[in-house]
Amino acid sequence: MLDPLPLQLAADLFPNGVARYAVGGLLVGLGVTVIYLGTGISAGASTFLESTLSYVSGRTRFQRYARSRDWRLVFTLGVVLGAGVYAVTVQGGAWLTDVQPWRLLVGGVFVGVGTRVGKGCTSGHGVCGVGSASKTSIAGVVAFLLVAILTAQLVAAVGVSP
Repeated sequence: MLDPLPLQLAADLFPNGVARYAVGGLLVGLGVTVIYLGTGISAGASTFLESTLSYVSGRTRFQRYARSRDWRLVFTLGVVLGAGVYAVTVQGGAWLTDVQPWRLLVGGVFVGVGTRVGKGCTSGHGVCGVGSASKTSIAGVVAFLLVAILTAQLVAAVGVSP
């Protein structure tokens, strides 16, 4: 007989079921596979941001992406527009949050700095790097998760709320 505890834990963690996460994961995997097979480049959001900045900045750091920035911009717009289409068609409207705008901005700056310090983002390391068994990416993802968990626990312990 199956132990009901794991099933209850899954139900608690995924109250809307796991299908949407499985489909999302398959689509992300398919997307990065198509990008890799078509360009030989591992996909990652921080690189897409830097390539987009090459349109407005002459700095060498950004200009090294100038030759590939057009398809990267299309990819980035697809991510944003895809989220919008999902919100409107599946969720029935825009995603809202009670988090104050200044906190979102500060959090975004921290994430941006973190992607530079960590030599990439969780999408690049977590999806492409772990998927290709990169030891550096695996170590990075473990570090990202540990810091995120510790930060969330610390923030909750001091009583910070949205």
